[in-house]
Amino acid sequence: MTDLRFAWLEITGKCQLSCTHCYAESGPRGDEGVLRTRDWFRTIDDVAELGAHSIQFIGGEPTLHPDLPEFVDRALTAGLEVEVFSNLVHISPRLWDTFSRPGVRLATSYYSDTASQHEAITRRRGSHARTRANIAEALRRDIPLRAGVIDVSSSERIGLQRTRAAQADLSSLGVSKVGIDRLRRIGRGANASPGSDQPSSDQPSSDQLCGRCGHGAVAISPSGDVWPCVFARRIQLGNILDTDLATILSTAQLTPSITAGPSCWPQGGGSCAPNDDPPRP
Repeated sequence: MTDLRFAWLEITGKCQLSCTHCYAESGPRGDEGVLRTRDWFRTIDDVAELGAHSIQFIGGEPTLHPDLPEFVDRALTAGLEVEVFSNLVHISPRLWDTFSRPGVRLATSYYSDTASQHEAITRRRGSHARTRANIAEALRRDIPLRAGVIDVSSSERIGLQRTRAAQADLSSLGVSKVGIDRLRRIGRGANASPGSDQPSSDQPSSDQLCGRCGHGAVAISPSGDVWPCVFARRIQLGNILDTDLATILSTAQLTPSITAGPSCWPQGGGSCAPNDDPPRP
């Protein structure tokens, strides 16, 4: 594996939403896994010592983890740039203070300019208004924020998705960095119908991966499993509870199935290197 530059830390599997396409299959019944605060502190320190320059806290919904402010503090102290990928459904005053610190930025997903279509995807009534209001609040506080509109495509349940209108809505709020990404057929996204309630156990094929998994990036799960990418979550390189991260990365052998696939991010081509924007849930 090449030198580490970026890490996803998936600190919880719990989320207020149950999005139809969630690659992590997160939801209200998720949990924080087996890693404890000290384990995450050690992992953050290891990521920094291995040369990474940035880190993303993700989930599930990372704001549901009670120790997120401490994790952000630890990462900043270690010299890492921090991004928190949140659904922005609920942000406490303490978290607003954390997110307002220099070196911290936010990222979120947005699905439609209409509440009904957005909430058909998130499966949570009121989520559209809350996310939209907190996007506006983040911008009011001058917190760097990017947003991604994920095209989960049309279905009988949601109709033709208003992705371009969602982009325009975000721009009208003042979000300067807005992208459109495609559905990844991983986790709940692997279901034939984006509106299906049934999780999928199908292993993603290589055409869902970028072909650069593990090239300067690593993902760590709430159970300590180490993956080459948040999308390549069935490819376990090791577990930080058994082996230190440096050893895992130095001995990792990436299989042809994840080094030969076409590029999946950004949409339409390009690399998925850590200096690009990380993919969106």
